[in-house]
Amino acid sequence: MGIICCSFSTGKVLKAYYVKKVDTVVPYTHSLNLLAEKCSLELNDEQVELLEDVTRFNVEARYPSEKFEFHKICAKEYTEKYLKKIKDFYEWLLRKF
Repeated sequence: MGIICCSFSTGKVLKAYYVKKVDTVVPYTHSLNLLAEKCSLELNDEQVELLEDVTRFNVEARYPSEKFEFHKICAKEYTEKYLKKIKDFYEWLLRKF
């Protein structure tokens, strides 16, 4: 569950950044890259790919049929890799506030 919680927190901090920098009404979207684009965040290729993955994690965590498949790929090594990437992005974004 750790990877899902971290991916949700990434979306939340991105929405908070949007509220602070753009508008108080956050657009309804599951796409974190679209939200980052609307914030005019300049992301490198690795960050764009990470937000695509995190968006997928969030969607897969919401739907029971996909949740089971997602949990099957979340082995320790896979999860640790993404937890580090998500944490790094989260901290990078917090520094932008």
